[in-house]
Amino acid sequence: MSYKIVASQCTGCGACEFECPNKAISEKAGVFVINPDKCTECEGHFDSPQCAAVCPVDETCVPL
Repeated sequence: MSYKIVASQCTGCGACEFECPNKAISEKAGVFVINPDKCTECEGHFDSPQCAAVCPVDETCVPL
């Protein structure tokens, strides 16, 4: 399973990109996206997905 970023809610702040231990998050056209092939929901690194934990907009980083 992986997470995704709801593009219409992404503010482009970039907080999530630096928190991702798998480098699965990148910026495209002013918003951030998660590569589902790299996303592990932070298993083995953290107790919860860090993109969702640091995102300033609720329900923007959500399970795919």
